[in-house]
Amino acid sequence: MEELQIGKCYQIHGYKHNHQIYKSWDEAILLEIHDDYLIFGNDKTKVTELDGRTWRTKQPAILYFFRNHWYNIIGYYKKDKIYYYCNIASPFVVEEGAIKFIDYDLDLKVFPDGSFKVLDYGEYNYHKKIMKYPKKIDTILKYELSNLIENAKNKQMAFATDAVENYYQIYKNLKEKK
Repeated sequence: MEELQIGKCYQIHGYKHNHQIYKSWDEAILLEIHDDYLIFGNDKTKVTELDGRTWRTKQPAILYFFRNHWYNIIGYYKKDKIYYYCNIASPFVVEEGAIKFIDYDLDLKVFPDGSFKVLDYGEYNYHKKIMKYPKKIDTILKYELSNLIENAKNKQMAFATDAVENYYQIYKNLKEKK
């Protein structure tokens, strides 16, 4: 594995189960390294879609990528409140200066009041069929979605009240130093 450096800028590459890249983010600054997860920050970063379309994110975001869990978590500001968008995805790998993961379609959106919504069941079922997700993967993904929902309900990890705010301050400080 490549040696990671706090303050260094990395790209993020999201793939599908068929190993085709479907989306990439131009930059995310590494804020903190833990044994089982990494934390990044970005703001107004360029996103490139599979079809070549590009756009920029609108809000500052704090991104959590896990080595042993099949999801990643993005906490972002919208009208001074923190929302979460969580991708059910493979654990990350670091290759060629990029954080890489396989996105398995299911998403969890968590609102500032703690309510949540599971998104993209249709896309998940479609891709599961055409890409032939193994039963073992299907079982892992459903388990991890359940685990993620429990973390959100209990305000654990990224969902802790001040976690995103604290990392956003670290992100802003690192950006000012550059």
